Amino acid sequence: MPETPQLPFSLPPPEGGRVDVLIVAGEHSGDEHAARMVQGLRAQQPALQVCALGGPKLAAAGAQLLHDLTASSVVGFVEVLRNLRFFRMLFNATLDWIGQHQPRAVCLVDYPGFNLRLARALHARGLTTKGGGPIRALYYISPQIWAWKAGRRFEMAQHLDAMAVIFPFEVKSYADTPLPVEFVGHPFVAGDYQSPVSYDSAGPVLLLPGSRPQAVARIFPALLAGYAEFARRHPGRAAVVLHPSEEIKGVLEPLLPRPLAAEVALQRTGMPVAASAVLTSSGTMSMHCALAGIPGAIAYRTNPLTYLFGRWLVKVPYIGIANLLLGGPMYPEFIQGAATPANLARELTACLEDPVRRTRSEEQARRLRAILHQPASGTAADWLARQLTQSGEGGER
Repeated sequence: MPETPQLPFSLPPPEGGRVDVLIVAGEHSGDEHAARMVQGLRAQQPALQVCALGGPKLAAAGAQLLHDLTASSVVGFVEVLRNLRFFRMLFNATLDWIGQHQPRAVCLVDYPGFNLRLARALHARGLTTKGGGPIRALYYISPQIWAWKAGRRFEMAQHLDAMAVIFPFEVKSYADTPLPVEFVGHPFVAGDYQSPVSYDSAGPVLLLPGSRPQAVARIFPALLAGYAEFARRHPGRAAVVLHPSEEIKGVLEPLLPRPLAAEVALQRTGMPVAASAVLTSSGTMSMHCALAGIPGAIAYRTNPLTYLFGRWLVKVPYIGIANLLLGGPMYPEFIQGAATPANLARELTACLEDPVRRTRSEEQARRLRAILHQPASGTAADWLARQLTQSGEGGER
C-alpha cells in the first residue's frame, strides 16, 4: 500500500474543462478491461473526454488518469480496515469531483466495495438519474452476487441505470430486478485479444501469485514451495513469475530464496510467455491460462480471519471462475492449509507427465471460449456508446 497522501487530498480538474465519462476501476484486471472499453469507445467517438480513477492501462488508452487507484488495491476486510482513512479520503474526494465537474456518465468497473458505496452516495446527493440528477450511473463487470451478498442486486437496481456483464449466467442473476443487464462477451475472447500466455510443452512453469500486495505476500511463498518441491524431483524445468507492476515486483523479490533465484525469473505481465504448467491464484491471470489451455492448479491463502469470514459468506463450490463456468475443476483448488508443497508439486508433475491432463485442458479451453464469446449486440464499448446516447444528444452537453 503506498504512503497515504497528505491532507487535503483532491483530484485534478478535467483537461479541457469538461468530461463525458468518468471511469472508476480499482484493480489491475478492471484497469485492463476498462482500457479495452475506452479504446473501443474512443475509436467510435474520438472527441469524447474520458477521465479515470484507474491505472496505467486506462491512461494508455487515452483517459486522463486522476489517481492511480490500482496502486491502492487491497483485498480482505482486515486489510481494508488498516487503510480505512486513506479510502475514506479518496472516496470523499471522488464524490466532490463528480459533483463539481458533472460527467455525462459515471461507469463503475467491478471493485464493489468502493463502487457500490459511490453509486449509493451519488444517488443520495441527487447527482445521478435515479436520484433526480443528470448523470447516468453505469456498471461494467458485475459484483459476484451469485457467490455472496446476493441481496445487493435490489439496491443496485435502485441506484444504477444499466449494467454490462462478462459472464452470460450473470444476466439471470438480475432477472428479478428492473435493472437492464446486458452480456457483452468476455474481453479475453474478443477478436483482437492477444493473450499474454500460451501453451508449450517444453516451456517453463508459470507461478502467478496475483496483483494485490497483501495477497501476493501470502500466496507467493506457497507457490514457490510447491515449485521447489517439484524441482527437486524434476531438475531442469525453470519457472517464470509474472507481476503487473514494480510495486508487486518489490513484494516478490524479498520472498525469493537465493538458491531458487537462478531457476525462477521475475517478468512483467504483458511480455508473452509460453508455459507448460501453472500454479496460480484465483484472479484474472487464471482465466488467461485457462483459455490458453495451460494445465495447472489454483493455490490461495489469505488472512485467517478473512478466510473464516469468507467461508461463512461465500456460497459457490469453487473460487476459480473457469471452474465455475465449466461446472467442474479444470484447475484443482488448494486453499489455506491445503496449499502444501507436496500437493502443489504433485499437481505440477501430473500436468507435465499425464497426457490425459493436457488433452482435457485443451477441451476445457474450447468450452470456455464458446461460453464467453461476444454476442451479436456488440462489445462493452458498443454498450457504453449506446448508454451515452441516452445521456444527451451524443456530443457535448
